[in-house]
Amino acid sequence: QAQLVESGGGLVQAGDSLRLSCKYSGRIYNMYALGWFRQAQGKERQFVAAITLTGSPTYYGEFAKGRFTISKDNSENTVYLQMNSLEPEDTAVYRCAVSSSLVGGVAGDYRRYFSWGQGTQVTVSS
Repeated sequence: QAQLVESGGGLVQAGDSLRLSCKYSGRIYNMYALGWFRQAQGKERQFVAAITLTGSPTYYGEFAKGRFTISKDNSENTVYLQMNSLEPEDTAVYRCAVSSSLVGGVAGDYRRYFSWGQGTQVTVSS
């Protein structure tokens, strides 16, 4: 069974940075990429970023470009999300998941992902 565990969330102030981690383990068939999504209370799930196992290409949601960076460490089976210049609007539960294909511009489609982690809460105060 595949297992993804997120960590690194917390309460920070606007302008601060956080680095989230997503460690994956177990048997993961057809893993091509990993992605991060977030969901704020009362809002729809939103694509944050994705990265292929080779490290390229990477994909970002519009709001994440220039502030967030996704990276990976295959030796640690971990994907990271570096978040800088955080804003109160970034407050959400952040979850990672596996994708077997991102061909066709579908990186932002949560239906392309599986084996979701439980998530880590990020709260940004103003």
